[in-house]
Amino acid sequence: MAPDTLSLAGRVAIVTGSGQEGGLGAGIALALTRNGAKVTLNYVSDSTEASAYVVADKIQAFGTQALGAAKLVKETLAGFETDTIDILVNNAGAGIGMGTMISDLTPDQVQKAFAINNFGTLYAVQAATAHMPRGDRIVNIGTAATRMTNVRGAALYGASKAAQEHLTTIVSAKLGPTKGIAVNTIVPGPTMTAARESDWFPAGKLRDEILKKFAIQGKLDRFLADVANVADAVLLVVSDHARWITGQFISPSGGMQKDDANENEGK
Repeated sequence: MAPDTLSLAGRVAIVTGSGQEGGLGAGIALALTRNGAKVTLNYVSDSTEASAYVVADKIQAFGTQALGAAKLVKETLAGFETDTIDILVNNAGAGIGMGTMISDLTPDQVQKAFAINNFGTLYAVQAATAHMPRGDRIVNIGTAATRMTNVRGAALYGASKAAQEHLTTIVSAKLGPTKGIAVNTIVPGPTMTAARESDWFPAGKLRDEILKKFAIQGKLDRFLADVANVADAVLLVVSDHARWITGQFISPSGGMQKDDANENEGK
């Protein structure tokens, strides 16, 4: 009997928002590539371009290529000379409005947050699923903020990501019976990325008070996950071992729960 592995050999994957070195998307791309997948890196900002090529250089030995966001699916198919996409990871997101109270949010912030954190996922699913064979995988990257009412200024970010979570439920119910495609949301807690401060909440007293609730032996960053902790969870749900897991919300957050940070600070 062949040994159990998480091999993704021969599979083609797209990871959106993966151009930032040290970012979560780049970590996910590396994990998939290290296990045999051919991965398209995606970035949407000119300021990220140089970093995207650094990420690509790091995993070049595995055969990954970096592409821009425009015509992402079409260029992925052409770039890898394939007719199929096997894995879609919707990681692109933005903490627009973080730290801003509901009463102070602008229409522009609201529109942008939902456009990036929810509509972008929907459009990527629409484009990719036409080329995804039966049994393939879609993973949406969410946030534990959707289950917390007490992180100051996270209302817009949490709401836009909660909409994405509902999309996971609906899309999994649709694509499961019709195409056998598993769709799940990975829900990280605070994660040590290159942009850690903006990824979760700004440095300061409130952040320190929340993190201390999880501290073990006085180590403040104990419950800040490494990128690899989250990337490995993605690797698991896109593997053959997760073929019976769909429509789920899987949280590599170190056990972070809704009421663990009950400071009543989040409106």
